[in-house]
Amino acid sequence: MPHSSEEGTSSSTAGWQSSLPCFYRSESGLILNSLMDFIQDCSPEQYTAWRQEIPLLQREAGELLTSRVAATEYGTILEYKLPYDERRPDAVLLADGAVVILELKGKETALQADLDQAAAYARDLRAYHRVCHDRPVHPILIPTRARNTVQEIDGVRVVAPDRLDAVVAELADASGGYGPPLEEFLSPDAYCPLPSLVEAARELFESRTIRPIWRARAATDPAVETISAIAHEAASTRTRHLVIVTGVPGSGKTLVGMRAVHARFLDDLAVARAGGMPTVPGLYLTGNGPLAEVLQYELQKAGGGGRTFVRHIKSYLDRYIPHPECIPPEHLLVFDEAQRAFSPEMVADKHPKWKLGMIASEPELFVQVCDRMPEWAVLVGLIGGGQEIHLGEEEGLEQWRVALEKSQEHWVVHSPESLKPVFGDTRLEVRWNPALSLDTEIRFHIASDFHDHIEALLSAGCESRELNIAESITAPYGCPTDGMKLYVTRDLEQAKSYLRNRYSEAPHARFGILASSRDRDLPAFGVENDYMATKNVRIGPWFTEGEDDERSCRHLEKAVTEFGCQGLELDMALVAWGTDLKREQGEWTIHKARNYRQTGRTEVRDPFQMRLNAYRVLLTRGRDGVIVFVPPAVELDETFNFLLASGFRLLKS
Repeated sequence: MPHSSEEGTSSSTAGWQSSLPCFYRSESGLILNSLMDFIQDCSPEQYTAWRQEIPLLQREAGELLTSRVAATEYGTILEYKLPYDERRPDAVLLADGAVVILELKGKETALQADLDQAAAYARDLRAYHRVCHDRPVHPILIPTRARNTVQEIDGVRVVAPDRLDAVVAELADASGGYGPPLEEFLSPDAYCPLPSLVEAARELFESRTIRPIWRARAATDPAVETISAIAHEAASTRTRHLVIVTGVPGSGKTLVGMRAVHARFLDDLAVARAGGMPTVPGLYLTGNGPLAEVLQYELQKAGGGGRTFVRHIKSYLDRYIPHPECIPPEHLLVFDEAQRAFSPEMVADKHPKWKLGMIASEPELFVQVCDRMPEWAVLVGLIGGGQEIHLGEEEGLEQWRVALEKSQEHWVVHSPESLKPVFGDTRLEVRWNPALSLDTEIRFHIASDFHDHIEALLSAGCESRELNIAESITAPYGCPTDGMKLYVTRDLEQAKSYLRNRYSEAPHARFGILASSRDRDLPAFGVENDYMATKNVRIGPWFTEGEDDERSCRHLEKAVTEFGCQGLELDMALVAWGTDLKREQGEWTIHKARNYRQTGRTEVRDPFQMRLNAYRVLLTRGRDGVIVFVPPAVELDETFNFLLASGFRLLKS
């Protein structure tokens, strides 16, 4: 793989790599052949683009070498394939201490999607490439038909080909220092991006380890290590423990839970049952049907049954509660979104066939199951706030305290101090541990205040406050290319066109339409969010399949509601805003929302809060950002203007 400064080559991660002088001197046909060997299924359009772009870049390389002595040491990379996601920036220059990303487009002017694509390359290298953490990374978009143009838009330099050498020289001057060796930059393990939830599940299932992402590790390792220590204590002392992990949305709670149930040490700590040693001593449990469906669908594709990794809470309880003689094979259970555990009334409605002599909450039932586990048990509850959207989820964490107090076994509670109002006044043994509080968002790359902005947006607070937060997340550290993309439009087709252009070169990216389940008016504007339309969506393929599958979200045809996307994620979400939550005279109102249907003994206590929670879920699904489509109805004018005033930008072509 290592290149010689005198000879350009391809490698496992790039179509061409060499010094800048070598790139300049090489025959364009040689470079073209190297690229074709690397991308063997390139399209005719790609081949034509290379033939046009290679001489252009060589010309600018020659001018840079003539004007700048240091340029003889620059590194040149073409078609750098980012590991894990297959995207390929057109070119990378290692210029003094700077890393310069070049994205070429055969047009005269830049589209917003082109700008955002270039910005995302720079953002991801800053966040996930080992040698870019402490170096400036500059995105340059080159419309190849432009002439004598240099401007900066959204943190991306838009540069005509004839001005490229001067701009690169300017960036190199400002950076100082020395660039990394090509071999170090191109090392396959140098770039390690944060996996999506589905990717992480697949990696853990296949190898029981996960890629060493430095940001995710720093944010989640303390909690994982704490759970490990508690499990070892439980096994050695034959005790039972409830571990509460809290965190803001996107902080890695699910990643912590998945790593805990796949920890190799559980095999050594497990106690034999009548049938021998358990093969799955840890299990991830969720009441989120779509999350379970998506993970199981993906793991079946990877060669597993899926159910040994993740189970739906209802099916797990159906296995053990009616059959008290059954001994669970697990020692460690992870309960996803534990604050949303069902109340006794909802349990009675969901499990009418049990015919129990008493009504019990889900926490009580799980404590009963854990009490059956031989010698020791650890029950991990993952807690996130403000996402209660189902009937029966409004009881809160007090149910867990009550459940443990009723148990005949000795339980130890481990919790962050923020839950003192729940566990501070109890006979239970409680240990406060700050490592169990995850307060850093990692889902949204390095836009760490995104959740705060959505929280402020959905409160009826001051618009200037929301605007300030929006500016901080779209341009953290003064660099807009690091932030989320928050757009608003009244043209649905414009939003779809943007997404198709934005991710045209990213086949692994997932983007789709999300909509509130309670809105009545969206079908008139091209978004089918009614019950029958969304019921027929296959969630597994919708979230995981690519463009060659008509069920994929990338086709932007079928919408998913808050019930279908909670706990899951897209690269970018197209959220259709309905009349069920709208601004009227400076306040949020819900009077046009479909009514909640009462189910059995359960009724909604606060419909307004449930609507806010639904939109909080919808707006926080996109890792790169969100486009809000506000239908062109007069009654939504104030909502549209409010979003603009709160920092969302008008989407432009």
